[in-house]
Amino acid sequence: MTWLASMLPDLFSSPLWDFMARGGQVLWWLAAVVFVCWLLIIERILFLSFSYQHAKAAWVARWKCRLEHDSWFALAQKEGMLQQANMMLTQHLDLIKVLVSLCPMLGLLGTVTGMITVFDLMSVSGSSDPKLMASGISMATLPTMAGMVAALAGMFAHSRLVKVATRKALHLEQQLRSGE
Repeated sequence: MTWLASMLPDLFSSPLWDFMARGGQVLWWLAAVVFVCWLLIIERILFLSFSYQHAKAAWVARWKCRLEHDSWFALAQKEGMLQQANMMLTQHLDLIKVLVSLCPMLGLLGTVTGMITVFDLMSVSGSSDPKLMASGISMATLPTMAGMVAALAGMFAHSRLVKVATRKALHLEQQLRSGE
């Protein structure tokens, strides 16, 4: 860790680093969960913005190239395309939802472990110094605040992704239906 501190001195003297150090070990776990969650959210945004358009164009072109659209086989192929699109559109959304719901739980875990640490320090020192207790409680509540903020931002992003994915799936279905 010291070699990293010497390589990036500005990072280790930043307010973010101070916040993470005051929040305790659980805050680092929360940061890892938030990082993975936002990595998946960004991947979904990029997929919905760019990659999905190519797949959708291929499905529509393949459907329009068919000579007949009313047979059982044609309808099964159309349903297969819609199911494949739905799977591609909703990929990782359940994992994002789980990670978002994990954020407040990790925050509460940080608060509980922080409070246990405060009470342990108070019992070892035999003191009920309000300053010691206030700083410990402050340290214990930081993970809860961070978990709630992360969950709110993640819930908003998840709900928008679900809405866009649903809208794109309906739009594809309408395009395939109008191409009949």
